[in-house]
Amino acid sequence: MFAGAKLWHRSRRIGRHRRHDSRAFLQLSVFAIALTAALPAKAGPFDAGVERYRPYLIADIDRALAGARDVRARLTAQDVVGARKAWIDARVGWERSEVFTAVFVPRLDAAIDAWPDAVAGFHGVEANLFGGEPSDASAATDALIADLADLDAQVHTLRLTPEGLLNGVARLAYEVGDSKVDGGESRISGTSLNDMRNNVDGIDLAYRTLFATTLGPADPKLAKQVGSEIAQLKGLLSVQDLKSVDADTLRNASETLIVSLQAAAPKIGLAMPTLEDTGQ
Repeated sequence: MFAGAKLWHRSRRIGRHRRHDSRAFLQLSVFAIALTAALPAKAGPFDAGVERYRPYLIADIDRALAGARDVRARLTAQDVVGARKAWIDARVGWERSEVFTAVFVPRLDAAIDAWPDAVAGFHGVEANLFGGEPSDASAATDALIADLADLDAQVHTLRLTPEGLLNGVARLAYEVGDSKVDGGESRISGTSLNDMRNNVDGIDLAYRTLFATTLGPADPKLAKQVGSEIAQLKGLLSVQDLKSVDADTLRNASETLIVSLQAAAPKIGLAMPTLEDTGQ
């Protein structure tokens, strides 16, 4: 298993519903060992990129918070259809922002999106809104709004590191190709495919905004390869429904992207992503 994966398997998001491809993990492990001499972290060249990226994170969290507040308003008006639409829209901003949430705000990440927890967070709301009694979603919605408001306040000043964001990109790529494709995250609402698409959009945005312009001059071939691999993930998710996704191909594509990101890190002066909980 590649570096850090054992620890990460015990985390909230990836510690459940595991399916393992031992050959792929062996390949990743060999590659990780070969890169143990990765260069030390050098944040300086990325400072401007991080601040260019921050407004996108703010906009996505704003969208998630606005959607959750709209869910509450719709529930008050007994507009169940509208509340469901608002929940789906809130998920767009949230899933795009998962590039940074699990790494930088793990407590809030767990509270907001404690999948497969159907009691609290987004999925507590989902369980009642789509599969139970919508009027019972009010308490979970209020808690979700409070947590998203906390995150919305923090994201403006939160210290973001390029290593943490690269780690977040790699972790999210792994999650899309492993646990989510095995059945989906938002099963009750039937919007798991949307989750995965928005995850990959977040990966793409982070890569283009933060890393592509630095990797391009350092290794044009690898930069092009990473871009192509992200495009491949998007293509694999451009299907009619979740059951139409080629799970094995998607899993392999996500692991290939992780390997490429690991190869890219030392070339741009960053520590190699390990998928561990780094506390950044």
